[in-house]
Amino acid sequence: MDDKQLLRYSRHIMLPQVNIEGQQKLLRARVLLIGLGGLGSPVAMYLAASGIGHLVIVDHDKVDLHNLQRQIIHSTATIGQDKAVSATQTLQSLNPGIRITAFNKKLDESALREQVRSADAVVDGSDNFATRFALNRICVAEKTPLISGAVIRMEGQVTVFRADRADSPCYRCLYKEMDEPDERCSETGILAPVAGIIGSIQAVETLKVLLDMGETLMGRLLILDARTMALREIKLRKDPACPVCG
Repeated sequence: MDDKQLLRYSRHIMLPQVNIEGQQKLLRARVLLIGLGGLGSPVAMYLAASGIGHLVIVDHDKVDLHNLQRQIIHSTATIGQDKAVSATQTLQSLNPGIRITAFNKKLDESALREQVRSADAVVDGSDNFATRFALNRICVAEKTPLISGAVIRMEGQVTVFRADRADSPCYRCLYKEMDEPDERCSETGILAPVAGIIGSIQAVETLKVLLDMGETLMGRLLILDARTMALREIKLRKDPACPVCG
């Protein structure tokens, strides 16, 4: 690292759990982020600020006025732009020393598998079950850690799936694939900072996975009720009958 990097990441380097070796590991890391909305916004910004060397960001939507209530990576000036382009501008302004690869389209199965295979960790900031199930299936096949989050109304949840660990459950162990429609914030609403809380936890868990630091949320589902500001935890166990990881 050069002098500017040493100064930029000095508060990380001061931490004995990170230090200079850990920061160098982050600078060599590659993270795939799916979705640049309410969850993906804080995830992307904190990972960029933390010095993740290569961020691969994926979102096929454009910035709309109603996004700005919670999708803090975008701005009024970028309304109408592709979210991937808008987010890239913000991230490059925040930390020009990292590499960003942006996809402003949906990735097909083959392309998604290639990106998952190349990543050290994958963060799911999507808003629909189809994407979550597909991403989980590929992460299990490629044995890539998956940091999963979801928010709706005044509630959120976050966990970590480690397909590289034999005892880790996967997303399919938690949810069964059904034909029921997704609940979306466009229909139910969402309190803006709730997305920021869950996205920030996802960013923390991503750094912990990359640094092999502390105890991650693997095997634990953390649930937030922002109405009472209560956190509760549910133990998750691997389903031996799971069609994906069992």
